[in-house]
Amino acid sequence: MPTANAKRAVIIGAGIAGTATAIALRKAGWQAALFEAHPNAAEDIGAFLTLAGNGMRALAELDATDPVTAVGFPLTSLRVLDARGTELAHAPLGDVAEPALRYRCLRRGELNAALQAEAVRRGIPLRHGARLVSLSDGPAGVTARFADGTTATADVLIGADGLNSTVRRLIAPGSRPGYAGQRVFYGCTGTAPATDGTGHITMVRGSAAAFGFAVSPAGETYWFARVAGEPLTTRELARPAPDVWRNQLIPLLREDSTPAAGIVAAPTGTVMVTNATEMPLGTPWHSGRTLLVGDAAHAASPATGQGASTALEDAVILAKALRDSPDPHTAFTLYDACRRPRVERNITVSGGISRAGHAPGSPATSPPAPRTDDDTLHRQLAWDTSLG
Repeated sequence: MPTANAKRAVIIGAGIAGTATAIALRKAGWQAALFEAHPNAAEDIGAFLTLAGNGMRALAELDATDPVTAVGFPLTSLRVLDARGTELAHAPLGDVAEPALRYRCLRRGELNAALQAEAVRRGIPLRHGARLVSLSDGPAGVTARFADGTTATADVLIGADGLNSTVRRLIAPGSRPGYAGQRVFYGCTGTAPATDGTGHITMVRGSAAAFGFAVSPAGETYWFARVAGEPLTTRELARPAPDVWRNQLIPLLREDSTPAAGIVAAPTGTVMVTNATEMPLGTPWHSGRTLLVGDAAHAASPATGQGASTALEDAVILAKALRDSPDPHTAFTLYDACRRPRVERNITVSGGISRAGHAPGSPATSPPAPRTDDDTLHRQLAWDTSLG
């Protein structure tokens, strides 16, 4: 618990990375405050994601498993189908023997809301509608200035404000995300054709698209499709057009004898689309007392499905680095050394899958580091060990 003399952190962005970082810093004895530009917690409520075992392990180290397992549903196995609908594999997914570490499928907005509620329960201030416009960084502290004229000063400032990060623009203006070669569609429906039950994610190696789906215990089907092509324009992305997106996808999926076309053709439910995007390798993450985490630092194509899980890893490892280091510069240097190899490998692997067109890839089965790195990651995440 923070003391009256605790060091302070301003965190810009109350999404997954920012809120988890606030929770982790509070556990490390810091005073953390969250500032979110969106007016409420409901943005991006319809999209879904999978938390992999590494993300669930990070939550466990923050004593935050229960709020997240209260939403969504577990995934304990992976099925792989070819374009004819033939099952090529059906295997356990992650550490199914340990319930707290099982993969989990849930809506992004539900995860955000669960983490934010937990942060507030722990006494962390959360302010919505706070849009950062500038910052000033000096030897005694860093000050954030917001559009409404208010300011916040702390020992460190953490930029967790996502792909289009204002903090990144201020400290590393030459670093911008780029297109990774695919459009990514997400949907959810409660009226899709019957499938063979819940508890697993099914990946389809389609001839024109990579497709995946999971069925909740309530009978909802969450699905995604990755399709190669030119990036959608800002104008196209700004117009919610579920029927247009559905009609683009269905002819591609009907080239194959799989459940994919029937799932997408179901008349109810939302359809969302985004460009697969990634940050360039070597992006600077810190300057003075300011550091980037999550997508602001190392966004990757969603082909490996590790965005949320690596953000949760960031939170734990950054908090440990700040807890155990004599000053922010030393902590940020240690954090960079621990995190960069792993997350930049994820960028490379995930981007390679996306640029290969519809090559098979899974949001739940392509970890950003090989299994030989598991011991290193587990040691880095273990709260009672040092990073040195």
